[in-house]
Amino acid sequence: MHGGAHIAQGRTRPSAGRPGHPVRYVRRVDELASLSADEGAALQRVADRYAFRANDYYLGLIDWADPADPIRRLIVPREDELSEFGRLDASNEAANTVLPGVQHKYRDTCLVLVNEICGGFCRYCFRKRLFMHDNHEVTRDYAPAIDYIAGHPEISDVLLTGGDPLIMSTSRLAELLERLREIPHVRTIRIGSKLPAFNPYRILDDPALVELLAERSGPSGRVYLMTHFDHPREFTQQAVEAIRVVTEAGVMCVNQCPVVRGVNDDAGVLRELFETATDVGCPQYYVFQGRPTVGNEPYELPLVRGWQLFTQAREAVSGLSRRARFAMSHASGKVEVVGVDEERIYLRYHRAKDPADENRVLVMERDDDAYWLDQLVPART
Repeated sequence: MHGGAHIAQGRTRPSAGRPGHPVRYVRRVDELASLSADEGAALQRVADRYAFRANDYYLGLIDWADPADPIRRLIVPREDELSEFGRLDASNEAANTVLPGVQHKYRDTCLVLVNEICGGFCRYCFRKRLFMHDNHEVTRDYAPAIDYIAGHPEISDVLLTGGDPLIMSTSRLAELLERLREIPHVRTIRIGSKLPAFNPYRILDDPALVELLAERSGPSGRVYLMTHFDHPREFTQQAVEAIRVVTEAGVMCVNQCPVVRGVNDDAGVLRELFETATDVGCPQYYVFQGRPTVGNEPYELPLVRGWQLFTQAREAVSGLSRRARFAMSHASGKVEVVGVDEERIYLRYHRAKDPADENRVLVMERDDDAYWLDQLVPART
């Protein structure tokens, strides 16, 4: 291991040693035995607005004696989520939606929302609108999406997300991957998933899933697993083994996450996250500035502070652990923060919705309170 990186031991419920490791899902905060009745009732009112979902494996990683425990902060609601803040669709994904469940923002990339269920609901989720009762964005009929992708030869990269694609049955996922692999211009399929952190047994207990991913990863095109580890403690022995299994099957793994207040807003924690991710075979790809989504105020960090923490962490690591980018997924594109000095913030369009913006550099006045591009003003000449 590099530096101080380590693999968490990962507490699991007593049955975890038996063949097959079914986890028990919890959908109500007031059912959590570790909370008092009053606390559970108060937090359930938050969950009635912004859905809660977890499982006993992941809840077992929490130190309930520590009110500031980072895993608890990731998964258990807080009353201050009800503060007035942000927008439900903070990056205006609706403007990129060409069909139900299909977004086409960048010329060569298509995003398919395959479901509205995750192994757990991150409290800072920027798509929490999908988990609300009046959501109609997700598609359950993939035929129109397949037809759209097949009819647009410029699309070479398809991202399956949601929700979490690995929540789907293996047979259903196999059908979707097979249809995509039949499209000759699709070269890369990405699966965005936090299940390796939320429930690694989804991989460990399903050889058919691993075989499927192996079959779909080869010289004609790769399957990438975009993992979502937010904190080093999520790298339990089970999670690390799940990553090993899929990488040995030929799947390429990379990790991405936002900077989250109270979770990984510490240069030492980010450094350990970067190092551990590299060690286990899923090096950090992006670190994101949190989107200004409703309910997310307790988890937001100013942009300059996020950049400082990211830079300090990256300066403390080497090799593959240094290749991550710090960016925000803005309505206009993926905007990379490339530098901050005493007076200015320097940004560059890493991906742009408008091709004319590709690689365009933005020089903005430094504002240590701003958390999003829309709050910055162009620097005076």
